[in-house]
Formats: sequence, structure tokens, C-alpha cells
Amino acid sequence: MNKEEQINVIIRKAVQIFNEDTLREKLKSNKKLVVKFGADPSRPNLHLGHTVPLRVLKTLQDMGHEIVFVIGDFTAMIGDPSGKSKTRPQLTFEETRKSGETYFKQVTKILDKEKTKIVYNSEWLEKMNFKDVLELTGKYTVARLLERDDFSNRFNNKTPIGVHEFMYPLMQGYDSVAIKADIEIGGTDQTFNLLVGRELQRDYGQTRQDVIVFPLLVGLDGKEKMSKSLDNYIGIDEEPAIMFEKAMRIPDECLENYFKLTTDISSNIYKDWINEDIFNAHKEYAKEIIRMYHGKEFIEQAVSKYETKASKSITDDIDTITISNNLPITLIDLLLELNLVASKSEARRLIEQNGISINQIKENDVNRIIDASDFKNGFIVIQKGKKVFLKVELEA
Repeated sequence: MNKEEQINVIIRKAVQIFNEDTLREKLKSNKKLVVKFGADPSRPNLHLGHTVPLRVLKTLQDMGHEIVFVIGDFTAMIGDPSGKSKTRPQLTFEETRKSGETYFKQVTKILDKEKTKIVYNSEWLEKMNFKDVLELTGKYTVARLLERDDFSNRFNNKTPIGVHEFMYPLMQGYDSVAIKADIEIGGTDQTFNLLVGRELQRDYGQTRQDVIVFPLLVGLDGKEKMSKSLDNYIGIDEEPAIMFEKAMRIPDECLENYFKLTTDISSNIYKDWINEDIFNAHKEYAKEIIRMYHGKEFIEQAVSKYETKASKSITDDIDTITISNNLPITLIDLLLELNLVASKSEARRLIEQNGISINQIKENDVNRIIDASDFKNGFIVIQKGKKVFLKVELEA
């Protein structure tokens, strides 16, 4: 892609940009920009939700810009109150440093290790004296901080808010001042904090950073944002077989967004997969994330483990029927014999509409012949629709 195409891809993926005009000007210039991305290392294990902005950072890195990954080891001792209904427990300095090292190891699965600058915000925040802190706090008002929904809700509900929590967005914002950021990237839950950085840069006499906000990836529950604490996540460091199994549990209605936000697969391709066979589309997605974070050599083993486990799980819980060994037999006749359909025309319609699976593989060939090779381990599993399963064995 040329520079203009790369810029358009970045902007299309964003849900909000502050300010798009100046962002385009910066990206079109030949200046090497400082692009900031920060993380609170209180939860060091990265999941697919974290990769949404990281993948955009990789694009900016490929364009020649400097990616500064700010490990919030100092701010993590407060804990980001964004979206929280109560004060978070504070971490020790040693705990945040250890987590920061884990973050760097994982983030360089996406970013080029040699081209990524890692800094810890304790490098400047720890050096601030009380006069510096008062100067910083004097640049923002309590009224502005209470514009945040989480703070205002807690205030209105008379839930305690520590003064140190009010400091968090100011400290995160000051990170942008310290590294002289040109652009900052984050998720929608960080919008307020990102904009504080813009305002503080102006107050400290710097050019304001442009802010690119990206959507939050919905978790495996299909409701809440992906989060380790909600156990609805796919970790990028998890074993390939676990990643595959979790990917197969992505809600059907969310799969397109997973493809769009976390892979480089063309929309024409993944939309065709989804429209033709949603089960197979899940498999293709699972294979892709394993290729991305572990390597293509791990795909086959992960698929095999999943299919073995799924087959055992299904066959342990479904009805079994034994039929006479009159193979080969057409799939249509077999469905009639098993009373899964009332007529050949119904069988044909179900097959044509991808409503029948044999051993977890969709069948759309109305002339399909079932023979002995289909009876793996002495049986086959026939699925009708999403809920009807039948284990079929042959008479000895």
C-alpha cells in the first residue's frame, strides 16, 4: 500500500479522531512522528482486544514513525479508575516493573522489537517534586474530572473516590508531555484520559497530539468488552489448542468484527466464508490467529486436538442408533432411515441450505454417498441444524 492508502486504512478502523485534519497533515508530511501507546501493567497478559490498536501501531511503524510504548509502572500503583465503581487496590513498584517486562515480551509479537522504544513513566513521574505536582494539578479542575461517567456516578452514589484516583488521568496525560507525543492511540474506554494529554500539552506550550480512538473488541460472551477478569478473552500467549477452542466459541454475530479488527484477511474473503458456512469461518479465523501468534506449523495439531475433543464431547452426550450395514447409501436415504427428515425433498432442501453435517463437516452435495470410510472409529455423527445430533453405529 502507498502512504495515502495506509492513512485511509488507519482512519477507517478508528471510531473517533481528534483532529482528523491535522492528523492527515502530520501523516502526509515527511516528519518522523512520535506515536504513543500506554498500558497499565496491572494485567500483563495481552489478549486479542489489545491487538486492535497494536496492529495499527504496526502500520504506523511500517510508515517510518517512532512507536513509544509507555509502560505505566508508576501510574499502575494507582490503577486506572476508568469504568470502575470502586477504588482499585494499589500495586507495588516491583510488581508493576515485572508486569511491564511481560508486556514488552508479548507486544513485540506484533511490533518490531528493534524499532519499538520502551519507556517507563516512573522515569519522569518519580522525579516530580511537590511543586511540580501542584503545577500539574493546577491545570485541571475537579469539575472537569467529574465529567467522567465513572467519577460522576461514584460521586452521586456517595461511593468514595480517593484523591489519588483524580491524579491518574493527569499523570497519564503528562506522559504525552514528557515524550512530546505527536499522536496517541487507545480504546474508547480511554478517550477521556487521551484528551487530557492533548490539553496538558497545550498548557505546557507544546503542539497538541492527535488522538485516534479504536473500538473495544467484544469478548466471547458477546456482551462485555474482552477482559481477562471476565474470563471472556483469547490470550495471544495461550497454547494454540486453547486459542483454537476459544475461537470456535466466538458468537456468530461477532465473528465478522473479529476478522475486521484482528486480522489482515480481506473483507471479501471472510464475508464469503461467513455467508457460506459459519462453522468453517470460525475454523478459518482460529487458524489465522494461531498462524499470527504461534506460526503455521502449529495449526494442524491444534485442529486435530479440537476435533478429537469436540467429537468425544458430542458423542458422550447424544443419542446413539445402530443401523444395518447396507453401505454404501445415499445421504438422503440415510436421513430418511434415521427419521431425521419426513421426505426426500426435505432432505434435499436441508443439504442444499447447509443444514446437515457429517462428522462436523457441512454437506451440501445432494448426491453424497455414505460409505465405510465415513465411519471413523466405527460410527459417524450426523448433525441437523444447530441442535439435533445423532451418533450412528453399524451392526456388527
